[in-house]
Amino acid sequence: MAARPSKGSCTFAMAMQIERGSYGNVPLDGIAFVVLGYTPEEMAKGNWSVGLVIDERANPQQREAVTAIASGAAGGPMAPLSGLIGKFLGAEQAPIRIDRSGLTFAVKAGDLVDMAAEGQKGIDPSAIEPMFLENTGHPISNRLALARASKSHVYALGLAWDDPSGTNNGHYAPFNWRSA
Repeated sequence: MAARPSKGSCTFAMAMQIERGSYGNVPLDGIAFVVLGYTPEEMAKGNWSVGLVIDERANPQQREAVTAIASGAAGGPMAPLSGLIGKFLGAEQAPIRIDRSGLTFAVKAGDLVDMAAEGQKGIDPSAIEPMFLENTGHPISNRLALARASKSHVYALGLAWDDPSGTNNGHYAPFNWRSA
């Protein structure tokens, strides 16, 4: 959070799919969403611009629930980050597809987001799992699979990011959130 981004600023996307869950009486099973953001400097300095792409299958109550959860308004792991957000960019809906094949995860949200990352193995040729970063303090999970982003395309909510270079870091992890 305190490290200077290698490109001066940071554009990020975090895709999540809720396998099972609810917000109060609102069922969220199967709903996916993507948190998009831009930080003009080190993340800890704040002034983030953040928005959401929510699965087109979400009804109005589910959209409200996902917005409360992802913004930190509902408490839980995103709440400590809410003070860093200077501007909420809004929410758009799109069909979201999340695919996993071996160590590769891919996310497509209509024409708004198209990203993929491949888990990175260590030097052991018999390894079937990627390397992991432990005790990260990340809101998704304290244990993140180390990955390389093979493509990052975001054109939503005023954010434009197009990087097919494969040189950015990425990561993935299961998550289990509860409100505070």
